[in-house]
Amino acid sequence: MKIERPQPTRADAALLRNTVLKLTAATRIFTVGVVVVAALIWWSLLHRVIAFGKGLDYSGLQALGGQVVTLVEQYNPFFWWAIVALCTLIIAYFLYGFVEAMNRRASARRVSADIVAVLASRLSPAAVQVVHWSWQNRREPITVGVLQRAQRELQSGRAAQIELAERHAALLDTALVTPSDN
Repeated sequence: MKIERPQPTRADAALLRNTVLKLTAATRIFTVGVVVVAALIWWSLLHRVIAFGKGLDYSGLQALGGQVVTLVEQYNPFFWWAIVALCTLIIAYFLYGFVEAMNRRASARRVSADIVAVLASRLSPAAVQVVHWSWQNRREPITVGVLQRAQRELQSGRAAQIELAERHAALLDTALVTPSDN
């Protein structure tokens, strides 16, 4: 006696994806804007740093010898490009931290009861079960992070795994109730 539950549909995945996109759109747009502005500012400063390095006059180092001045002038562009590369890495590190913090902030945002009601009414029972499974801390309201996890789990086949786990539990429960003949 095999009871087949309907599997989640593409419409379920699309509804979850669109809901998550709507809930995180403002944060994503703000984050992209900050990253683009930072990149444009750094691009402008990068050219100024390189131009500053090219414009340096090392004639004051003549007292150290002609070879020293030639060596310094020869390796001068590499030094300034190394400074630019180091600053770029530092800026990228801070921007990465900013993006991660904004993603955590967006994931922690609570979902209104109206949105949960719409999802509950429009998702298939299997998809609702995946959302239910993704919502691990029942003492806290559903967050965008829960919906994001439900979306990932729905795409990776969590509904079938839940159904299989329930079948396993039912088989083991049946084995406990009916004594086996030995």
